[in-house]
Amino acid sequence: MNAPATIIVLVVTGLATLFAFQRPDIREKWIFDPQAILADKEYYRLYTSGLIHADWMHFAFNAFSFYSFAEYIEEIYGAKVMLLIYGCSILGGSLLSLIIHRHHEYRALGASGGVCGIIFASIFLLPGGSINMFFLPIGIPAYLYAVIFLVGSFFAHHKQLGNIGHDAHLGGAIVGLLVATGLYPNMIIAAPGMFALVLGLSLVILVVLILGPNHSGGRSFWKKNETVGGERARSYQENADRNEKVAELDGLLDKVAKQGIKSLSDLERERMEQLSKELYR
Repeated sequence: MNAPATIIVLVVTGLATLFAFQRPDIREKWIFDPQAILADKEYYRLYTSGLIHADWMHFAFNAFSFYSFAEYIEEIYGAKVMLLIYGCSILGGSLLSLIIHRHHEYRALGASGGVCGIIFASIFLLPGGSINMFFLPIGIPAYLYAVIFLVGSFFAHHKQLGNIGHDAHLGGAIVGLLVATGLYPNMIIAAPGMFALVLGLSLVILVVLILGPNHSGGRSFWKKNETVGGERARSYQENADRNEKVAELDGLLDKVAKQGIKSLSDLERERMEQLSKELYR
């Protein structure tokens, strides 16, 4: 095994994802949530949100992308370098999401920030490489992929396309690039033009995202019991109530799956029917 640390990361992430599937309450405790992080000081969510995924397809895509690049970084530069880049990139993606979504409700999960950091670091740590896209018969030069990825993620975030944390992708990619630069600054000399293009574009997008008008103002989560009126507060409470009901229903369904419908008491059956009607009517 030439990349044991890479395999360990995949195994730990897979087991954590499976555990979160089986325990909705744990999923709720680990998911990225600005209110819980800022108001309740649950800073561990910055990392635990990178251990769990929405479904197995989500996990498989991240796992494949991570392994495709992390394996070679570990083989050439060592496990410590790979783990440092990955860990810092997860934190970087979470912090950018926290800054951008600090004033409104937002929830996210997945290791995409860390994966993007690994990919961007590999662009310079493994020069001359190309990235193969599923829908293209030829590989895209790594630097060109970086530019396309940055611009595409920025516009996807701006247009709020899909249920994807594009800001976490960008944050992780930028941090991965910066960590790799700090560890091996000679790579700037090897490709100064390409480095300037990717880093310059990254920083411009970062500033625009943080200072953008779509993310200014609104409610602050720094004070846990801060009084907030209006539609935003009502919307948040409604979503919080719904999340609690979903977790309760998942617990009842999990019990049925493991022990059968007869394991439910009459009250539990009535509650399950009531929750189903309320959530999916």
